[in-house]
Amino acid sequence: MSEIPQGAIRFNTDSQKLEFYAQGEWWVMSTDTPNLGRSADSTPGARGVFMGGQNEPSPNQVFDIIDYINISSTGDAVDFGDMAAAEQEGASLGGHIRGFYFGGDPADNEIETLVFASTGNATDYGDLAANSKGGSGTGNRNRGIAFLGNAGNVINYFALASTGSGIDFGDATTNASSLTAACGSPTRVIVGGGTGGSEVMGFVTISTLGNTQDFGDLTDERGGLMAASNPVRGLFAGGFAPSDGTNLIDYITISTLGDATNFGDLTRRTHYAGSGSSSTRMVIGGGDDHPSGGNYSNVIDYVEFATEGDAVDFGDLTQGRRHVKGASNAHGGL
Repeated sequence: MSEIPQGAIRFNTDSQKLEFYAQGEWWVMSTDTPNLGRSADSTPGARGVFMGGQNEPSPNQVFDIIDYINISSTGDAVDFGDMAAAEQEGASLGGHIRGFYFGGDPADNEIETLVFASTGNATDYGDLAANSKGGSGTGNRNRGIAFLGNAGNVINYFALASTGSGIDFGDATTNASSLTAACGSPTRVIVGGGTGGSEVMGFVTISTLGNTQDFGDLTDERGGLMAASNPVRGLFAGGFAPSDGTNLIDYITISTLGDATNFGDLTRRTHYAGSGSSSTRMVIGGGDDHPSGGNYSNVIDYVEFATEGDAVDFGDLTQGRRHVKGASNAHGGL
């Protein structure tokens, strides 16, 4: 009998559900997309939010803005509410019910949360185990995995269904300490890139504790990049290379190990944008666009996971800004 390849997909005729193969067993693939669309949307679907950010450095204005979009549709973002405080250079992740924002600049240990199905202001969730700036995060329906950026490669986890504090998970021993991006499946988190421009990707298994292990390399060195996934495929987009910004999009198969492959290009060279995803689509909003730099964008791009090709314009954020962070209620870990 031939070995089942990692990432294989089948339809289980007993359960009548799609499944994918990873780490020696079959997992149910979530194919339901929470419908949080508005009447103005062309297609109902999952909700993405974009939180915080900063605009032109003179004067430096930091925002408490939360925007939202229907990922399955196209169009401009709509006001969701406000964060507890104006924030930039934090990190974010989403569960199937709540979105979370943690850390910031100056570095802090605060975690804020919002309910995707509502609109309104974010509220306090609890505290990380250490201060965080320039981190990244993702998770599954039960556990959020938070890479704490300049805290020194520290990884925390916290339960998404309750309020509480970050708990030590391990260390990101394979990666740069900050300006990374993370995505994953229900079983595994992949973290890539980082400070100064790095091509390294590491992974952890969500249900365990421990340090990152080597996954492979991105196609180019970069930091300040964006990531999102469906249950099978992860995308890493944009970022700054050691010399300039990039519009490059890479993809990986999350259940395997190996180097990333070129997927296509964003509509612009950008870094410090926010990102999120549904089971079919990745969205990237805002950022610091090149080649001039200091061009803090309101543009939202999108790509379809099932294809390989260049991004397409989705619409605009309510405010152009960089260091904006995105989250969604239907990404690959859910």
